[in-house]
Amino acid sequence: MGRRSQNIRKTPARPGPIPGQSQANPTAIDHLNPSNHQSSLFLFLQSNAALRVLQKTHTIRTVTFEHGCTAAIVFTCIGASYGTSKSGVGISAMGVLRPDLMMKCIIPVVMAGIIAIYGLVVSVLISGSLQSPMPLYQGFVQLGAGLSVGLAGLSAGFAIGIVGDAGVRGTAQQPRLFVGMVLILIFAEVLGLYGLIVALILNTRGSQHPPCRFGSPGNGSNVVAVNAIILGEVK
Repeated sequence: MGRRSQNIRKTPARPGPIPGQSQANPTAIDHLNPSNHQSSLFLFLQSNAALRVLQKTHTIRTVTFEHGCTAAIVFTCIGASYGTSKSGVGISAMGVLRPDLMMKCIIPVVMAGIIAIYGLVVSVLISGSLQSPMPLYQGFVQLGAGLSVGLAGLSAGFAIGIVGDAGVRGTAQQPRLFVGMVLILIFAEVLGLYGLIVALILNTRGSQHPPCRFGSPGNGSNVVAVNAIILGEVK
């Protein structure tokens, strides 16, 4: 009996099922369920050692956040240039018939140029607060501020250009249209002002919050770590 018991091989214990595996097919993993990701990146982030390293990281450096400064000045200048050129064509055509109204009908060009000032102000504010490394929250807020004033200024510039071109041509034939043209230009200009107000609020809020911190293991904060690796360099 002793020899037989020594010859019997011990059967190793089977490991438990991996989370996310199907009971019918143990080798298949449900990748459609976000809680059952078993890729190498997620397995690495599930380890305590990786999360301890990520928890010490308070800031993230990425080039994407600097695009807010670029978007603020580029989009507003595009809108201002379109409004200036479109209105200038109408003013030049109107000056042939009524040269005495040239200085009076130059208002669309002035209002189109103000839009670029909105983008310049926000761009200077954003560039003054850029740092390396930059907090994740502050970076996204500044990116949103630049896009807000940039796209709002772009739409306002298109509106001023179209209205100014048609308005000055009509004013040359009927001077009573001048007041109506100015009112329409004011409502078109205020679109860019809305974007400036939102951008200033966002830029102020971005500097009032601490950097984004990574959470502890098991509370679903690994998604933040994945976004950090995808969006920029963890430093």
